[in-house]
Amino acid sequence: MGRLAAIADSLLTPHGIDRYLELIDPMLVRREIRAEVTDVRRQTPGTVTLTLRPSRAWPGFTAGQYVRVAVDIDGVRRIRCYSPASSAYRRDELELTIRAHEHGLVSRHLYGTAAPGLVLGLSRPEGEFTLPPARPDKLLLVSGGSGITPVLSMLRTLADEGHRGEVVLLHYAATAADVPHRAELARLGERPGVRVVLACTRSADGELHGRFGERHLDEVAPWFRDAPAYLCGPEPLRDAAAELYAANGLSERLHTEEFTPPALRLDTEGASGRVRFARSGTEVDNSGRPLLEQAEDAGLAPEHGCRMGICFSCTQVKSRGAVRDARSGAVSDGENEEIQLCISVPVGDVEIDC
Repeated sequence: MGRLAAIADSLLTPHGIDRYLELIDPMLVRREIRAEVTDVRRQTPGTVTLTLRPSRAWPGFTAGQYVRVAVDIDGVRRIRCYSPASSAYRRDELELTIRAHEHGLVSRHLYGTAAPGLVLGLSRPEGEFTLPPARPDKLLLVSGGSGITPVLSMLRTLADEGHRGEVVLLHYAATAADVPHRAELARLGERPGVRVVLACTRSADGELHGRFGERHLDEVAPWFRDAPAYLCGPEPLRDAAAELYAANGLSERLHTEEFTPPALRLDTEGASGRVRFARSGTEVDNSGRPLLEQAEDAGLAPEHGCRMGICFSCTQVKSRGAVRDARSGAVSDGENEEIQLCISVPVGDVEIDC
């Protein structure tokens, strides 16, 4: 069957068999990974949980990894990164919980319009924020806000394995009402050796109150100094944990999703031309800095995430002009093409749909 498909693919060049199969059913494509939304839940204000059925090209993932999700909005393909919350053993089902950010084009679109039958594009899984193959006897999972998704995937995966070690999941949220998957977390917390603890920073309805600190760890996991910790959450939580672990000489035990900023090639003295942000009608002199910084300097607030060219959150359409990738130096001058604002530097006059 594979040989016949390869022959058909070559005969249908230049488009390949996938371009014809997707006309019948987008989920039939062989090379690209697709996923169909089968269920939509809005568990908390501002979040949406999508249950997906991946196509046959989906290779599965390791708990803690993330995937790039592609969705077409007004005829433009947008790409964002999300961490699955489901168990790695559920290969026929993928679950994403997405928070709709105020300026989040894709997150707000999915929150407002996603429905069963919607087909999304998926990348192969990426990331090294994963548990060791030899599971530790004691394990601390810490999360905050939407960082619950990769650690919930870890906990669900351990449950499907029948893991018998001691696991504590400590989650931080403003209030209990802000925590997605609360019923699932409660059920997992009833398993032998598992404890799920909610720490609320703005209310008294959690088991703990206030922000992350050594007192919290001593209370829920007094053995934390002798066990690995996996943490995913907003920057203040990551910074507080890194500082605490470093002060105790335990930095090697703390695992977070770490990204290293790229070395950017900037020539601010040789910058020329004007940058027009068409949607807002704002126009500025090109400073030679990445477009995200120039937009912010002009008083705009485009969606962004990592600021490193990794998460694709700052992707916008360049309607005309040329930009240079500040990491590689490659110049791109196509019209109406998607670019990442955080790593793209204008080469002369540029217009962005922002």
